[in-house]
Amino acid sequence: MRLTWEVSAKDRLPWNELEEMDAAYVTAGNAGALREARRARVLVATARAMPLLAEADVHLDVVVGSGRDPAERFDPGSLTHPPHLVVRTDGPRGGSYETNDGRAGTFAAAPPPGPVVDTYGAGDSFAAGLTFGLAEGLEVERALALAARCGAWCVAGRGPYGRPLPAGGPAVTTA
Repeated sequence: MRLTWEVSAKDRLPWNELEEMDAAYVTAGNAGALREARRARVLVATARAMPLLAEADVHLDVVVGSGRDPAERFDPGSLTHPPHLVVRTDGPRGGSYETNDGRAGTFAAAPPPGPVVDTYGAGDSFAAGLTFGLAEGLEVERALALAARCGAWCVAGRGPYGRPLPAGGPAVTTA
């Protein structure tokens, strides 16, 4: 038996509290839930949800996907509102980014703090770090560096919670 749960805008949730949030990271839900998530100051979404992103038809600040995984390919033609930032990860090779104002570049992968144990959760850890960095007001390149550290710390533990990045450590400084 497989249980699935999809967040819906019809769910009795305190959607208005999103207006007080610096950022939201969307991985799934329905179009109404994504429209509600747009209340956050920064809205980041995974490219895994491209059909949802197209259906919701909201402006996304960031779309994060994989440069290698076909299930995470970003299709710019499917969105009527181009995101401010598109990030494509490439595992231990880092990744690339482009902005809607024409800037583009690459970023390096961060070295893990120990041997690679498990890559499960590294992409979502990366996206969470990116979301946090942008919510903190970091410039794109600094937010990507933080995201890379989050992904690197994840792979040095078992699963996404095996080795979390220490709170308040040098990796999360915003100065």
